This record gives sequence, structure tokens and C-alpha cells, in this order.
Amino acid sequence: MTEPATRRFRALFISDIHLGTRGCQADKLLDFLRHHEADTIYLVGDIVDGWALRSSWYWPQQHNDVVQKLLRQSRKGVRLIYIPGNHDEFLRDYYGTHFGGIEVVENTIHEAADGKRYLVVHGDMFDLVVTQARWLALLGDKAYDFAIKANRVFNAMRRIFGAPYWSLSKWAKMKVKNAVNYIGAFEKALATEAQHHKVDGVICGHIHTAALHDDFGLRYINCGDWVESCTAVAENQDGTFEIITWIHDGRVKAPAQLPARAQAA
Repeated sequence: MTEPATRRFRALFISDIHLGTRGCQADKLLDFLRHHEADTIYLVGDIVDGWALRSSWYWPQQHNDVVQKLLRQSRKGVRLIYIPGNHDEFLRDYYGTHFGGIEVVENTIHEAADGKRYLVVHGDMFDLVVTQARWLALLGDKAYDFAIKANRVFNAMRRIFGAPYWSLSKWAKMKVKNAVNYIGAFEKALATEAQHHKVDGVICGHIHTAALHDDFGLRYINCGDWVESCTAVAENQDGTFEIITWIHDGRVKAPAQLPARAQAA
């Protein structure tokens, strides 16, 4: 297999790494960061999973390596902006401060190369389960952890028979009508918030579902996650965006982009 070339972008957006959990695919993220560089890297929430670390400590060397890799990027002159999510909400007490050159902010506006402006926010404050029923969010988090563990066993069996990786939890999420409706409601809420900010789009995370579309009259972009899908969002030098999927054998999947008619809008 040919080693992928290093790609340089104007900006990278990464969310939902969940360092401190067994489901975090830190090895894939490290490999991704070795082959992708940017002038600015946005960490769009749930980078560290404080919920999981409070219940049981899990911090292998690769998780530390991710932190060190990002800190080295900062020392090399890359601008790093950290927007905490609900799982790393302990950092919300530190808005306006810097850690090793990493800026911690509540949200921010990213101006793309083509002059379009995007609200960058994790998105949990637009999730009614998180804001109105925290106990249900915690319960759902435990259920998700169980699904990820079951998924590892399931895929270990698939590897024995030469079958490719398949996400049980993602399949279930997309098959359940209520889950599909939840994703649509979340996207619409974020798009409405972007309209209130008078910007051209929104870049977020939180729901672990990468997306890039104009369905609500402006650009909606979700970074996805590094638990299952291993996705990031990149801005090219001309201001166009793409979703990069770093698939499970280390190869890069063809980028997801908007159709030409949408990019020209």
C-alpha cells in the first residue's frame, strides 16, 4: 500500500475525539495528523472525555501522544482553537485563556478564504437531551459505550472471516426513525443559530455524524468523530470544504464535497 502524501490545508476542524475512553481511535488520529497539516486547527469539543474519566481512569500512551502532537503543532506556529463540548465542559471555566498556546473559547467565527463566515460551536447546547435531561444524556452515554464495546467484538469476528469494518451503532442510529428525526432537528437548530449570527454557515460536532450540506439555506458542516467514523473537516486554499474519512486500514476515503452547483452558491 502506497504511503499517502501529506496534504496542507488552510484549516482543519476536528471534534469528538473522546480521549480517556476505550472507544477513542487515537492511533488513527495520530496517523491522520501525520499526513494532514493546516494553518489553523479547530478542536470542536469533546476532545477529552471528562465524563468517562470521572467514573474510571483510562489514559494510555497514545492518548497522551495526541495531546503532545497538538502541542507540538502549536509550538510550530499553527493556531489551535479549542471550543469545549459537554464531555470536556470542565474547560468552560477557562474561556479566554491559553494552554500551551491553545486558545479556549466558547465559540468563534471562522472566515474562509472566499470571505464566507462560519459559526464554529460544539453544538451540545442545542441538544435538548443534554440541556433538559442530563440524567438521560448520561444514561445514553453509557449505552453508547456498551454499543462500542459490542462493536469491537463483532468486528473482531468479521476480521476472522475477512469482512471489512462495519459500525453496528451507526447502522442502528440511522435505522431508528427517532434518531434520524433527532439528527434533522439538531441540524436545523444549528442552522437557525447561524442565521442569528448573520453568518454563511455553521461548523459543529457533538452528534458523531459527519455532514456537509445546504439543506437549511446555509452551509451546515459537522466534523463527525474519532470513535467510529474517524472524520475531520478541511478547508482548502480556495475556501471550499471537504469531509476527510481516515478509514480503518489507514487509507483515506474519497472526500465528501458539495455538488458544484452548491459550492458556487
